Amino acid sequence: MVSGILPDREIETLLEGGAIAAARPLDADQIQPASLDLRLGATAYRVRASFLPGSGCTVAEKLERFSLHEVDLTQGSVLETGCVYIVPLLEALALPPEIMAAANPKSSTGRLDVFTRIIADHGQEFDKVPAGYHGPLYIEISPRTFPIVVRTGSRLNQIRFRRGHVGLTDEEFLALDRSERLVGRDDANISHGGVALSIDLKGGESGLIGYRGKRHTGVIDVDRRGAYSTAEFWEPIHRLGSGELVLDPDEFYILVSAEAVHVPPAYAAEMTPFDPLVGEFRVHYAGFFDPGFGHSGAGGAGSRAVLEVRSREVPFILEHGQMVGRLVYERMAGLPRRLYGSDLSSNYQAQGLKLSKHFI
Repeated sequence: MVSGILPDREIETLLEGGAIAAARPLDADQIQPASLDLRLGATAYRVRASFLPGSGCTVAEKLERFSLHEVDLTQGSVLETGCVYIVPLLEALALPPEIMAAANPKSSTGRLDVFTRIIADHGQEFDKVPAGYHGPLYIEISPRTFPIVVRTGSRLNQIRFRRGHVGLTDEEFLALDRSERLVGRDDANISHGGVALSIDLKGGESGLIGYRGKRHTGVIDVDRRGAYSTAEFWEPIHRLGSGELVLDPDEFYILVSAEAVHVPPAYAAEMTPFDPLVGEFRVHYAGFFDPGFGHSGAGGAGSRAVLEVRSREVPFILEHGQMVGRLVYERMAGLPRRLYGSDLSSNYQAQGLKLSKHFI
């Protein structure tokens, strides 16, 4: 069998063969080109603190110890900022021994500053599901800036399935870049199977470089598109001087990469932190880039990466062009039936600086 990230057609095969089980039929658009959206179940458990079950315990056993109260999601409920919730998902897995999985927040989830992670029974890492895993899946949810409304079936995270070795050597990546022009600049910083991305703090003619989330806002229903005024939830940030931005501790920012990026159809990509030692900030909660993102054949012609940025304990100065993340490319096990962009109702194809789909 071919190694790589499983495309949509192989995800469908996993579903048909029982490796993916669902408590109700999948939504029509739930399978993406290289991932599966995961749906919330009927109950959220408010817990004292985040936890991992560890090798000798299930998540349900931990919930018996740490759950404070239950929240019924069947009709929709508010999840408050600063609280931690655990929700059983509608999907469960019975993976073959050669298939492992990894999860990430959906783009719209990250752009709302909703911190989420997937947990599996006996797990010792978040967002990782070992090869051959049989059991339920859970999601940890902690809204950071805005309170949110969710319900049974809401989709906050996505999961990718991997078989064998999926990474690229530097030589393979350089050859791919020469043939496909992965980044819209000639002096791209390429190493470790990916390309470093820098921050744009100059903006276009308007001088708009980003947004900062407001505090004490109303709630956001994660399932409503184009329903909220940008001005009610976001403070615009404009260019200052030569291009600098002071990140205030515990504030949330939406910024954008200086580079336009391109993910060819036979590859998938994931944003990873550039280096935890280069600055006291975190970039990008949501890291999956599907095949076809920014691809000219899928209506992209290069799309910039929107960055969700949060400073840590101290103020930190970002400068225009500073490296903030790395886009790592991985080979697909086969071409997907549909590409991100023209083949799907993709929200962020050909994007520049853009908030989540919830805002107008």
